[in-house]
Amino acid sequence: MKMTKLSLVAALAVSAAFAGGDIAPVEPVVAAPVADCNKDTTIDGKLQAYYITDDSLPFDGMFGDHHQLGTAATLNVAHKLFDNVTLNFGAVGYLNAIKGADQDYGYLEGSKKGAFFNVANLTATYGDTTLIAGRQLIDSPMFGSFDWLLAPSAFEAYTLVNKSISDVTLVGTYVTKHRGSNAGDTWTNLTNINGGDNYALGAVYGADALSASVWYYGIDAGNYTQVYADAGYDFGSFDVAAQIASTNHDTAKDSLAYGAKIGTEFSGVKLMAAVNVVSDNNTAYIDRDGLYTSSWNSFASDIAELNDDTVSWKVGASTEYAGINADLSYAGYGSDGSELDLILGYDVTDSVNLAAIYSLTDYDGMITDTVDNDAVNALELVGTYKF
Repeated sequence: MKMTKLSLVAALAVSAAFAGGDIAPVEPVVAAPVADCNKDTTIDGKLQAYYITDDSLPFDGMFGDHHQLGTAATLNVAHKLFDNVTLNFGAVGYLNAIKGADQDYGYLEGSKKGAFFNVANLTATYGDTTLIAGRQLIDSPMFGSFDWLLAPSAFEAYTLVNKSISDVTLVGTYVTKHRGSNAGDTWTNLTNINGGDNYALGAVYGADALSASVWYYGIDAGNYTQVYADAGYDFGSFDVAAQIASTNHDTAKDSLAYGAKIGTEFSGVKLMAAVNVVSDNNTAYIDRDGLYTSSWNSFASDIAELNDDTVSWKVGASTEYAGINADLSYAGYGSDGSELDLILGYDVTDSVNLAAIYSLTDYDGMITDTVDNDAVNALELVGTYKF
């Protein structure tokens, strides 16, 4: 069973390279200093517990051996060296309480306990340009950190962000190493794979009701180059968006993906509908894709049939009731695949959040399908304390 999760933050640009920051194309900032820290050092972090179970083993059922429970502590420290120059660190320590009995469901992060630096970089700003050098998180439509399980995936990279043009953010990043989601402290040296060059270049525009972005990806490690573009407009009563991704695979048939979505709000309920078409081959991505019809467990990029057009669609509704944020969606993938997701979140306090995710995923007809079985029920429970 393939378990994937889209970031809940909209994919805009490369950033979040600093400890404790949000994913957004802005100059790195840090939280207010905590007690007993000097004015040049700031600290924040979180404690998290994560549990997952599913019934993909039909003889076992839910809450049997096919489950995991892990805990993690993340500590973010930012220290100002000079004006506009900051060192950022994000350390993750984890401990597993339950591992699955089969090989596919071992310990989260690959071992019972461990620790690693997920973020360790120098951030320097001069005028409208910011350089982030070192371990960092990356966010872009088809190349981004995968925020799921106990820690998001991360990269060692050199990233430049420029905001000299009004309402435009220009981004360039060159990546040398990659730590995948659920990989513990295992970093892959990308410079030793194929040509060794892996980079992304992007331009993001946002002003009033109009937003748009254009990206170019050169990924030697994946043997492809890709051009991605999207645009959206908010008319007030409803909003629309469209996207396209053209992938040139060096050793396989090229791919073209395109899609559109529409959203509106009615009596406090946000509604959306989207469709994507993937032609000829899969759409390449790093860690997560940004296609509109992708869901909690399924990426629309993965469903292509060779030399054919494969359609996916998705409808969803979200609202807040009695302090509970609820998101319900249903998606269809190709001829047989589908996914139903119910995502609930509740802020107990400003620091404590509880979340529950129920999914029913039918992988039949999807490239992620490894066995021909019934749809899989899965339940994920997450508790987070931020400090």
